[in-house]
This record gives sequence, C-alpha cells and structure tokens, in this order.
Amino acid sequence: MKKQQAYGNDSISALKGADRVRKRPAVIFGSDGLDGCEHAVFEILSNAIDEAREGHGDLVIVTRYEDHSIEVEDFGRGCPVDWNEKEGRYNWELVFCELYAGGKYDNNSGGDYEFSLGLNGLGACATQYASRYFDAVIRRDGFKYTLHFERGEIVGQLKKEPADRKKTGSTFRWLPDLDVFTDINIPKEYYEDTLKRQAVVNSHIKFVLKNQVGSRYETTEFLYQNGIVDYVTELAGENPLTSVQFLEGERRGRDRADKAEYKVKLSCAFCFSSAVSQIEYYHNSSWLEHGGAPDKAVRSAFVSAIDAYLKQNNKYNKSESKVTYQDIFDSLVLVTNCF
Repeated sequence: MKKQQAYGNDSISALKGADRVRKRPAVIFGSDGLDGCEHAVFEILSNAIDEAREGHGDLVIVTRYEDHSIEVEDFGRGCPVDWNEKEGRYNWELVFCELYAGGKYDNNSGGDYEFSLGLNGLGACATQYASRYFDAVIRRDGFKYTLHFERGEIVGQLKKEPADRKKTGSTFRWLPDLDVFTDINIPKEYYEDTLKRQAVVNSHIKFVLKNQVGSRYETTEFLYQNGIVDYVTELAGENPLTSVQFLEGERRGRDRADKAEYKVKLSCAFCFSSAVSQIEYYHNSSWLEHGGAPDKAVRSAFVSAIDAYLKQNNKYNKSESKVTYQDIFDSLVLVTNCF
C-alpha cells in the first residue's frame, strides 16, 4: 500500500506567474475545452470593441488562420505598454503578465471607459498565459511597440521604434496552447456568430472576418449601422404588423441601500409580426442565451402595458381571460442591450 503523505505545513503551495492560468484554465475561462478557448478569443475581441465603442476607430478585423492561431486588430488608441511611473513598472507587464490589472476599474467615476465589456483586468493577461505564443504590436504616441511571449514568458524585451503608419491601434496574434486547452480548433461558425452579434449591439462598428483557406482569405463583413433597429427590421422581414419601435434610456441605480450607485444604459427595439417570433437579450454586448433578468422585465412590462390598453379600449370580450405573455410572445420580435 502506498504510504500517504502527511498533510502538514509544507503541503500548502501557491501558483505563480503563468501557472495561475496554465494549470487551472477553467477557473478563468470556465472550461479547459473548446468553450474555454473560445472565451479567450472573446476576451481579446472585447478590448477591441471597447476602444471602438468609446469612439476610437470603427473597424475590428479578426483573422482565423489554418494553424488555429488567431489575430485581432483594432484601430483604437493602442494599448499602453511603456513605463508607468505610478506603478513603477512597464505597462506591458501589468497588461500581459498581471492578473487584475487594467484601465477599466474607474468606469463608474469618469474613467477611460464609460461602458465596457470587460471590467476585471484578466483577459489580455489570461489569454497570453494560455498561449503557445502571443505577439503584440502596438502603435501609439508616434511609436510602434512589439512584444513576443511564449508559454506565458516574454522572449527578448519590449521593442520600441518609430511608427510605420499614422493610424494607431493594437494587433494581437496568438496560438492557444494544447498544453492548456484540450481542443483549439475553433470553428469558423463561432467567429461568424460572435462577430454578427457584436455588430448587432455595437452600431456603426464594422467587423471583418478573414478566414484562411490555403493561400487565400475568405472575407466576411458584419455591420449594422443602426444596431438593433436594423437587426429587428431584418428579423421581421417584409411585412411586419407594426413598424420597429426603439427605446433608449440611462439611469443610475444601486443593488442595496448601502452600496454605491452605478450607471445603467438600456436600448430596446421591437415590433410585431404574424410570421416571426424572436427575442434576444444582450448584457454588456454578451448574448444572454437564457434571458435572465431582462426576460423577466420584458414579460412583466408587455403583459402590463397591453392588458392596460385592452381594458382602456374595451377590447376584452365578456368571458375572455387576461392576456398572457404567450399571447404576446407568438408575434413579438424584440432585441435589448443593456450595460
């Protein structure tokens, strides 16, 4: 029988550096399988979207290579990577090698990002740690910065040279590591679905997917100039029962009396159709597959509003029961996006 080791003071250890992600990827990405690998892609993509949403660039290009590597390019301000006097470290160390470091923690009090997809300071670092290699090319402040990582460790050092173009922005290319994920073969359909959904909830931002097939690239563009209004119009088809209605508002709220206020922004587009029924909810640009709180709100609001209208206009027959959400759902085409 194998002798059991004593569980003593020397049994406790702490993961450090890249091992915090590489040995337990599911903690960060939710899975060490293909779902987790896809999550890592969205972490990098969300940073590009945040830049464009803040008005810095209106184009995001995603390239799917045949060797399973991925590239995301934006034309925003360019990720800060040079010396950070306040922290006493290079920003590239904070962004790509330090979990819970980033520029989105002050979004509720006038920071660089008013509404953003990612707030935890994990994405760029965690994705870099989980990659076989990770290359970053940053253009900002008149310079071009280049970094190369392998399995979570920098190779060489930060390279700084005069910029080779006027446009600023960040380009990241990485190969997910099979030592971290059990599967890295992300299908083209994932990119198509993800970029289309992001185009829907991020009006005026164009997303371009370049899919490598041999020596050529198949290119698909996704753009909804008017966001969810154009999407609902597309879903409803040629003969909807009503025109598309659009509602948008901003409020401040809190989860508890002793908690700080936060900003809430809601957009909603809907119409009624005799041929189509489709409802989609998004939170911070992420599709809520199971609806969550927005679904409860929509059910309550539509039943209440339509019931009140029917009563006020004497539309109910004597023996008719109150309208239900199922009655409404059968003809409702609706998309909401909240932050």
